[in-house]
Amino acid sequence: MSNYDVAAYIWPAYTGDEPRTKIFWPEGIGEWQSVKNSVSKYPGHNWPRKPLWGYVNEADPYVMEGQIAAAADHGVNVFIYDWYWYENRPFLEQCLNNGYLKARNNDRVKFYLMWANHSVNYTWDIRNSSLQDCEIWDGAVDRSSFEQIALRTIGRYFSQPSYYKIDGKPVYAVYDAANLIRGLGGVENTRRALDWFREQTVRAGFPGLHLQLIFWSNNAVNLSGVDGGDHSLSPWEVISSLGFDSITHYQFAHFANIDRDYREILRDVQKEWAMIDERSPVPYYPHISVGWDNNPRFMEFRPGVVKNNTPDAVEEAVRMARAYVDAHPGRTPLITLNSWNEWTETSYLQPDDLYGYGYLEAVRKALA
Repeated sequence: MSNYDVAAYIWPAYTGDEPRTKIFWPEGIGEWQSVKNSVSKYPGHNWPRKPLWGYVNEADPYVMEGQIAAAADHGVNVFIYDWYWYENRPFLEQCLNNGYLKARNNDRVKFYLMWANHSVNYTWDIRNSSLQDCEIWDGAVDRSSFEQIALRTIGRYFSQPSYYKIDGKPVYAVYDAANLIRGLGGVENTRRALDWFREQTVRAGFPGLHLQLIFWSNNAVNLSGVDGGDHSLSPWEVISSLGFDSITHYQFAHFANIDRDYREILRDVQKEWAMIDERSPVPYYPHISVGWDNNPRFMEFRPGVVKNNTPDAVEEAVRMARAYVDAHPGRTPLITLNSWNEWTETSYLQPDDLYGYGYLEAVRKALA
């Protein structure tokens, strides 16, 4: 399809196969419950929307075979699976383990993991989503749990033929640097833990480990309560101190005002990329978000809605990312997209009853 690696994030909550999901979505179909029951919040609000493929179980390998084929046919050749660990065990692994990994055509789309190590409040439970200050699960882990996570990742996933690698090294992304440091007890302890992870990856037969950090913004990372004092580090200091190999974004909403026209947002995205080029000690892989509107997760209206994120506008954005990659020869030609299926954040490529296959076609046209 193209000479680019186009990696779309996957939110693995569209299944009821794991009992713990019923804490948030008691109907037993995962977060499709919120999509199915969503309503319009104001005149002109483009909700509710319906998936053209239906409220399918994405932990079903036959379902994923169709999704893999559609992704590959439109130029998306990597999935980045959000991966979770709460209360000393994994959460939402079924979409990856039972869906993607058992799909007979998963050689067409590679995958890697993004450890979504954020803490959890009631955002996923629309009945209580207004209780934003109530923590359910802490995403920070100590060294013992970290080692369990690393060894499980190496043994279960890195060895998969379709695991995505850069220079032969499995790529492993981390979402929340501050939570990582908090759980492991400071920057130095975190660096030692990550070095141990690298060593274990080499012992497993790989040339190394490619650690990728999800970059939020240029704001300082708050390290209050760790490292023996109240202080902060710039994100660049965190990247260098912990030895990350690359960075990318997860969502435009992390660094831009998204309550406006999509093409206006793209101008700020270009400024963000220029700033990163000037300051980052490691390569940046350009990121494109399809949109943002998390009103399906809330009873009341939530401000912050991307406007006019049509397929044509998203095609323009992907072309912008392609141009960035072309301007950085010698790097892996990786572009990250939010996302394959973030329906409740209204940032997805999957076909719907509003644009049909428009977003997938936008990616295909931008890259072909």
